[in-house]
Amino acid sequence: MAVGERPFPTMPSLEGVRLGTAMAGIKKPYRRDVVVIELPETSTVAGVFTRNAFCAAPVTVAKAHLKRTAETGDGPRYWLINTGNANAGTGEAGYQDALQSCATLARQAGVNDAAVLPFSTGVIGEPLPMAQLLDGIPEAFANRAGDSQAWQHAAEGILTTDTRPKGASVRVAIGEREVVINGIAKGSGMIRPDMATMLAFVVTDAVIEPSLLERLLRETVDRSFNCITVDSDTSTNDACMLAAAGTGARVESEAQIDIFRNALQRVMTELAQSIIRDGEGATKFVTLQVDQAQSRQEALDVAFTVAHSPLVKTALYASDANWGRILAAVGRAPVDAFDVSRVTIELGDVRLVEGGGRAKGYTEAAGSKVMAEDEITIRISLGRGDEAATVWTSDLSHDYVSINADYRS
Repeated sequence: MAVGERPFPTMPSLEGVRLGTAMAGIKKPYRRDVVVIELPETSTVAGVFTRNAFCAAPVTVAKAHLKRTAETGDGPRYWLINTGNANAGTGEAGYQDALQSCATLARQAGVNDAAVLPFSTGVIGEPLPMAQLLDGIPEAFANRAGDSQAWQHAAEGILTTDTRPKGASVRVAIGEREVVINGIAKGSGMIRPDMATMLAFVVTDAVIEPSLLERLLRETVDRSFNCITVDSDTSTNDACMLAAAGTGARVESEAQIDIFRNALQRVMTELAQSIIRDGEGATKFVTLQVDQAQSRQEALDVAFTVAHSPLVKTALYASDANWGRILAAVGRAPVDAFDVSRVTIELGDVRLVEGGGRAKGYTEAAGSKVMAEDEITIRISLGRGDEAATVWTSDLSHDYVSINADYRS
């Protein structure tokens, strides 16, 4: 069960952007599992992808098509997503299947094959059921629409073990015009992105040059999707795509860039946090704040060491104020010349650790009260510098084990 109420937001229409879905029965009948997202010819597109060495066939094809369209100046026009099968660990046959799916949509839309970027999510190591996918592509193409319901249906169509669709939308003024940023994402397990998220698709109507769009994507991903973890596993299929449709206000001055970056960061962060709130079997949403570090990377290393500790995560699930597990995880983080006497650890508003041991005034009752909450903040001050980082994670429950034990059945 996901943590906190998060209804799908109203998503404004974006000129030239349409989304369609189909129920192709790739893994389960009567659920949306093929999605087509259409972008106008004026679009610029940027993407970041998994660095897993066994990256999926659609990732390889998407990267190649993105590069080819950048060289020709004709940007991508379609994102094609299927759920139920990752098309990963499938060798040359999987690569050819990804190319064929692009070619099928390209013929339907009357564009070059390279104008289609494919994405897949689901079970690894099984052949993509091409008959179902190829039958679903024309239906998804025919169902394209640009309204809020189309965005929600697309968000539903990319889910795997997720319990709810994930979306975010922000409006911001650029000069005298309003810019809209819409985004959808999926992800619930196998979550420790090494570039982006499991799958995320974000579109704005702004006009943004390709080099700037890529820079903005990487900057905002680094402080959102690259700061979440459910189980420390990086997927073979992770991708985060950002498109500027080019039908709205132009973003070019430093002031405009700052405004847009902040708005985009809000969308990316909300989507990233929604993945943690819907982590497989999650009952807790946990914010890990590390400050007074010598570098941001050092702060991230400490935060992720705590976030990845099975002992910490099971204590969170049990609402057990076993703060020694947090202390031990901090102590084994890859930090040189660690002076533990300068470290403080707080659970919510309760000081746990100071001066190398339990804080004066700490009580088990106070710690247990915070641990019983659905949303918990752990603050760790290293006493070494001025850098900081924030990571979001979930607890580790019986349901997480059950979901993944039964995943292929």
